[in-house]
Amino acid sequence: MSASGGTKAIVAALAANLAIAAAKFVAFLFSGSSSMLAESVHSLADSGNQGLLLLGGKRAQREATPQHPFGYGRERYIYAFLVSIVLFSVGGMFAIYEGYEKIKHPHPIEAWYWPVGVLVFAIIAESFSFRTAIKESNEIRGGLSWTEFVRRAKAPELPVVLLEDLGALVGLVLALGGVGLALATGNGVWDGIGTVCIGVLLVLIAIVLAAETKSLLLGEAAGVDEVKKIEAAIVDGDTVTRLIHMRTLHLGPEELLVAAKIAVQHDDTASEVARAIDAAEERIRAAVPIARVIYLEPDIYSEKAAAGAKDA
Repeated sequence: MSASGGTKAIVAALAANLAIAAAKFVAFLFSGSSSMLAESVHSLADSGNQGLLLLGGKRAQREATPQHPFGYGRERYIYAFLVSIVLFSVGGMFAIYEGYEKIKHPHPIEAWYWPVGVLVFAIIAESFSFRTAIKESNEIRGGLSWTEFVRRAKAPELPVVLLEDLGALVGLVLALGGVGLALATGNGVWDGIGTVCIGVLLVLIAIVLAAETKSLLLGEAAGVDEVKKIEAAIVDGDTVTRLIHMRTLHLGPEELLVAAKIAVQHDDTASEVARAIDAAEERIRAAVPIARVIYLEPDIYSEKAAAGAKDA
């Protein structure tokens, strides 16, 4: 993914959420709407999440050390996972609790024009943020559907911002519905019900984010297209006659480790094998530029040994 594209989407979301959080809290103070309080906490949590993503991106750029020889690229996954925890605990659980309290102890909404006006403003602002995230994502998702993009993306920032913005827009509609029904019926319970719905939505989004970032933290292989390109680049048909087996692992969104056992001619000299490995590494990096850490082990091909290695 384009790091600049991800950063642009994060900054746009952060600016929108800070403004929206302040407006929602002011609306809560004037109206007493629990939906507005839940939404202000939601926007504040989202702002903190974008701060975490920016911090993770900054820390991931540190140089490798003897203790961390493959660098810090995975810090972006760790901070994305923290985002899911914050969204679940601060945003979702708080909204569910606040909605439950409002249902138990309902009271009418005062100064209705504050929550309605702020919600309309928030929907407009979130729409611009969501549009930026969609535009940046479209530049890299190719022919993938949105669901496939969220599930397969190796860089966590854009999927996180996309889901957060989508959740924010749906949450605003729920808040507007709850406030509208409370005003129409004069029953503040509807405001509480809207707040609970917002909380449930945030918890569901947090669970999806946690599941996807957990997979990245555990370590994911290269995508299918990248694997095919690497396999095609390794074999030159001359010195490197066959790929025996290969493993790939993302050390970060933009750094890939490639480890492979390759078959060479049985009568090649050590210098010929060394030159063949160097040439294969150059071909791999040309085909897949993010393949920055490459380990190639030469061997004499044996069907029995290759079958054993695949089963291992």
